[in-house]
Amino acid sequence: KPVPYLGGIAIVTGIVLVSYGAIFFRDYSPSNFWLATTVIAPAVLMSGIGLLDDIRNLSPWPRFIAQNAVALVSTLVLISTKTVGNPTGSTALDILVTIIWIVGLTNSINFLDNIDGGASGVVAISSFFLFLIAFEGGQILISALSLSLTGATLGFLVWNRPPARIYMGDAGALFLGILLASLTIRLRPNPINEFARFCVPILLLAIPILDTSVVVISRILSGKSPFQGGQDHLSHRLVRRGMTRKQAMITLWLATAFLSTLSYVISNA
Repeated sequence: KPVPYLGGIAIVTGIVLVSYGAIFFRDYSPSNFWLATTVIAPAVLMSGIGLLDDIRNLSPWPRFIAQNAVALVSTLVLISTKTVGNPTGSTALDILVTIIWIVGLTNSINFLDNIDGGASGVVAISSFFLFLIAFEGGQILISALSLSLTGATLGFLVWNRPPARIYMGDAGALFLGILLASLTIRLRPNPINEFARFCVPILLLAIPILDTSVVVISRILSGKSPFQGGQDHLSHRLVRRGMTRKQAMITLWLATAFLSTLSYVISNA
């Protein structure tokens, strides 16, 4: 039966209103406003690309080019304001890695939105642990936006759990993806060594990254375009193994919770 697929607009509206409302009514300053805008504005732009895709069904390459343009602008802001949490020491390498991280993760969340409650549940769990890590590290803006992200996705999950009564669409998935990417790239965890510090954001988002990696590699090996749809995501593979769609969804949630907990432990080592 028909299911509405523009639920992402509600997610975007909720996060933007709550975030700026908190800034204006609690702790307004030009620096805080600018800092929040450097995170939220690119996410809103990316959501606009997704909304256009939802309505007009854009072809993959124009959509991919637009995503890279938004990611480039976001990256240049991050580099110029020195807000990259784990800089490599090379500006060129920082720009390259940041663009790949933003575009890759944005599409990873979009790819993960292939089963009821999958993407919204995973994002809710990852963003909650991101809140814990950022809060304990004194990064208040990241922790506040992460908690807002957790609340928005949990509220959406009420309507998106199986059987879903609404979908987030590309407008919601791309917004959540770039927002998570921007927040994690700014995160400054303080574990015992350099390698562990880079592992923290990767573990937080390991399930979306793994899902996209499996899909892209399997499609390339079979001679298909990575942008082509298919039944080769982690959730589809779990269902083919005998799980129900609800069990597959819960499995993704549990795996995300385990890896996010590991990330939290490493960040406090």
